[in-house]
Amino acid sequence: MAVSAHSSSISTRWHRAVRNRIPTVVTIMALLAIWQVWVAVAHPDPALVASPTDIAASIARTWPTLGPATWTTAYEGLCGFLIAVAVGIPLGVAVFRSSTVDAALMPPLTAAQTLPLIAITPLLLIWFGFEPIGKIVIVAVFALFPIAVQTVRGLRAVPSFYADVALTCGATPRWTLWHVQLRVAARQVFGGIRVSAAYVFATAATAEYLGARSGLGIWLQSAYNSFQTPLIFAAAVMIMALTGVLMLAVHAVERCVLGAPDSRENPDADE
Repeated sequence: MAVSAHSSSISTRWHRAVRNRIPTVVTIMALLAIWQVWVAVAHPDPALVASPTDIAASIARTWPTLGPATWTTAYEGLCGFLIAVAVGIPLGVAVFRSSTVDAALMPPLTAAQTLPLIAITPLLLIWFGFEPIGKIVIVAVFALFPIAVQTVRGLRAVPSFYADVALTCGATPRWTLWHVQLRVAARQVFGGIRVSAAYVFATAATAEYLGARSGLGIWLQSAYNSFQTPLIFAAAVMIMALTGVLMLAVHAVERCVLGAPDSRENPDADE
């Protein structure tokens, strides 16, 4: 009977998730249809606009070269993102626990975020080279800040009585941090992770555009130089697809770690 109830709960959540995605899918399909019809009716300059069917055909036709370029960008973006998560959360914790670390590290990190990507990328490429490691470092640097900042904000927003109760019950400060404060702040931490995930592949492609041997950035540069508009759109579609997959993965991990959204809304709710 318990198994049946659990299966029913899973089925309900699955149907709810599918139902929540229907408006998004319908909107995307409608926009694509409008785009396709407009191109067919208005006949714009092919050098300026490509139809969705032309873009799909370009992806299929050039996949033997587009696929490896996509893989390169995916590898660089994902590696940089994982490094940013692995460093950003502990950094946020360190800033939260130490005013000295806060004063020493947050101003340089904040200053680094104010620099345009196009300004700092050439310098990092000179330091780390045109191999993937250079792009991975660039992605990690730019993805690190939102994760660290949201970790700090989440921890500072936790009511003090959570820690007070845990410490009164005999918990150590370390245990209280990892099992109480971070647990309550986890939703905001994941918010920072989602922000970073939204642009890691675009950052990697931009870095490739400025200097690389392969990747979607080089693909974009080649398509731009040859006025191949469908290929430019094809690269953009691949970047959006990579971003969408990563965002879904982050969402899945968040649900596995924190449970359903309504159970995260109230930290006092029973698990």
